[in-house]
Amino acid sequence: MEGVDHKPLSYWKRLQARAPEEIELAVIHATELPDLAAAREYGERIHYPVSQTGNSGHFYIDRDGHVEQWVALDRVAHHVAGHNRSSIGIELINLGRFPDWFNSDHQAWREAITPAQIAALIDLLNRLMEHIPTLDGIAGHDQLDVRFVPASDDPNLQVRRKLDPGPDFPWRTVSEATGLSALGRP
Repeated sequence: MEGVDHKPLSYWKRLQARAPEEIELAVIHATELPDLAAAREYGERIHYPVSQTGNSGHFYIDRDGHVEQWVALDRVAHHVAGHNRSSIGIELINLGRFPDWFNSDHQAWREAITPAQIAALIDLLNRLMEHIPTLDGIAGHDQLDVRFVPASDDPNLQVRRKLDPGPDFPWRTVSEATGLSALGRP
């Protein structure tokens, strides 16, 4: 895709194959890491011993709007449990709650998604829809993974495992600019 740097993860061939026609949903994430390099380092880690693969998204959008593709669309990336096969994972570089994601006193989002990221996301989604006619919805990671985990500072407290793409994500703007249905969003 023009304007996208292709930088496949080292284990991309071990990710399960799929037909792009299976894709119905784009899942919007935030890395909750400091930068693209830290996200890449995390993405290259092997988390699943049997498949020898890790956590991965298809696309990563840096704060300046630069877009990289780490997983081909005809492969299943590991970005949201239970929805990987039918979705595309799009990661926005953002601190989120970094570095203490599960501390009960640090659940506020630390930075806003940049206008350059939103513009790049809208452009990417519009181009993806040209190639994947079955793509008809967008959702946040927080909508699809609603689990709670023990707080790191007090295991008697529970915090949300995932809050991304963050409380200020402009769902209406993205939905209106792309025509994609924002699942469960006003």
